[in-house]
Amino acid sequence: MLAFSRNLVSTAKNGKSFLARLKHTLPDLPYEYKALEPVISADIMTLHHSKHHATYVNNLNAAEEKLRKAIDQGDVSTAVNLGAAIKFNGGGHLNHTIFWQNLSPTSSQPSSDLSCAINNSFGSIDKLKELLSAVAVGVQGSGWAWLGFNPVTKSLQIASCGNQDPLQATTGLVPLLGIDVWEHAYYLQYKNVRADYVKNIWDVINWKDVSNRYASACK
Repeated sequence: MLAFSRNLVSTAKNGKSFLARLKHTLPDLPYEYKALEPVISADIMTLHHSKHHATYVNNLNAAEEKLRKAIDQGDVSTAVNLGAAIKFNGGGHLNHTIFWQNLSPTSSQPSSDLSCAINNSFGSIDKLKELLSAVAVGVQGSGWAWLGFNPVTKSLQIASCGNQDPLQATTGLVPLLGIDVWEHAYYLQYKNVRADYVKNIWDVINWKDVSNRYASACK
């Protein structure tokens, strides 16, 4: 599972050591913007990564800085009010960081362990694709469809989250595979036909990455 947290470094001021937060940064893509064509166009990938994801990162850093100041000043009201901004932008950063890794121009297959888990939970990989696609197409407004791992039942589950709500913080499921169904993820290419985007995205799923996430979640 990819996650983010406040990175802290020790420094000194006026002879006293204290912890300073390193800012979140936009992760590099593991492929070129045009690499996922024709499934996802270079124009979409450029805007999605360099503009939308970058905005979440910038807004998250700004919100965390305001939160730090509010805490230092004992301003509980402001700290509480910043919760929504941190959830939205932090979720956007988390979700997209996973999403980029979930995609690849190189064809791959689920590992034997993941294939077994998929068969146990859904009957077949084709059934998983059918069910997860239906959830993705059915998300009202903006949001995400997810394949997640339930650490309690040790099984795979399908879920959806609205807006940029992060899967694990929202449902307790460890995110393995996410499909972004915000319009900015597909509208330039697919217009309002979300179903075509969801159908085609399976051609660029990075099953190696999903398998690695599953293996980590099972530990």
